[in-house]
Amino acid sequence: MDNCFKFVKAYIKSMRLYYAFMTGIAGWVGVSFYEYVTPVFYADVQVIPSTEKKILILIFLFLGWGINQIFNDFMGLQEDRINAPHRPMVTGELNIAAALSVSVAVLIGVSLITYYYLEPLALLPLLAGIGLNLIYEPAKGKGIWGNVVFGLTITMCTVFGFLACGPVARPLFTKERISILSMVWLLNALMTYFTYFKDYEGDKAAGRKTIVVKYGIEKSKMFGAISSFLPSIAFIAIYKSGCITVPLSSTFWILAMLTVFLELWTAFLYYKNPAYEKTSYSLATNSRACACGQAAFIGIYNDQLATLLFLVTYILVGFLFDLHKDSKE
Repeated sequence: MDNCFKFVKAYIKSMRLYYAFMTGIAGWVGVSFYEYVTPVFYADVQVIPSTEKKILILIFLFLGWGINQIFNDFMGLQEDRINAPHRPMVTGELNIAAALSVSVAVLIGVSLITYYYLEPLALLPLLAGIGLNLIYEPAKGKGIWGNVVFGLTITMCTVFGFLACGPVARPLFTKERISILSMVWLLNALMTYFTYFKDYEGDKAAGRKTIVVKYGIEKSKMFGAISSFLPSIAFIAIYKSGCITVPLSSTFWILAMLTVFLELWTAFLYYKNPAYEKTSYSLATNSRACACGQAAFIGIYNDQLATLLFLVTYILVGFLFDLHKDSKE
């Protein structure tokens, strides 16, 4: 019994649930979009998912981050021995074979429930997300491809949240849907870029040529400062092009401006302290900028829910980060 408790504790620690708002909120963008647009096409049919289904979808979305972290830790053991030597899988606290077995079993269970209880079509982004996560570690060592793959992985959560809710009107991909997915991708690609600063030494030693390793700390922090403006520029371009047809409320614009501040503040922190242990203390701001930015997108379709999720995300991301004082975990 004691060994079981220790395993569960080490497993949960390895899940790093302070990042789970990335997948959770990304998926809820899809759910909110579904609830806004789908009744227009199915006026005579009850298509809004039940509360039970939405809770299940939310659980899957938040668990998605943690389950996949187990695979990431296994595939990234070499650099973690330098970057994060206190992680349970590195120290031996977490049994690797048992952890992988549990993760595979959970993913199989989630897949079966998705297919038979939610929507069979939602199985496609779920499997795509798993596959993208598995190729993330090798892609991470190929410059910008790591950021591209990571962004796509989280974007699959948005697609899953949308498709898991119920029947979807064709075509599946419209300009508006692609625009929102593109913004989710960009926020997460940028978020993971900043995380590479803390991994610089381990990635360099392991031969993983992330952008930060390839171009060095000084050039990379300049690139980060410039890149922090990209989400704002991209959204304005999308909005001006008419891809988003929904009238945007003042609440959305307030949340959007707060997101811009968080993005710029993240870039400033990494520009000021781009190396060594101090970068770990900027992770909370970086995560907030990404997850809260995704919550702001929900404001396009449901500004009251967006405000609630923005505030809850900001508070809980910081709270969960504060529970993990060891930057080497």
